[in-house]
Amino acid sequence: MQKNRPLLNPSEYFMNEKHILTVSEKLAIDRTKLANERTFLAFFRSFVVMLSSGLAIIKLQALKNIYILGIILMIIALLLFSYGIFHYFKVKKRILSYM
Repeated sequence: MQKNRPLLNPSEYFMNEKHILTVSEKLAIDRTKLANERTFLAFFRSFVVMLSSGLAIIKLQALKNIYILGIILMIIALLLFSYGIFHYFKVKKRILSYM
């Protein structure tokens, strides 16, 4: 004698079994992956600009009066890059959960 299994709502059903994706859903996931990569590249580009600006301010003798700004820019650049990496992998994990 089999036990009756409780009914699942639709979201639990798709979490328990693999859902076969249609072509449009696969293309949407591909577009989302590319958008995630573009977002990471934007974070990386901002990191490079802030880091290089901070280094230029620190190294140039003519800009000694704003030396602290160079240090702040470098710290912000590192924080921005760290957040960009974290965000990229967090979104990537969510995207892969739909496949």
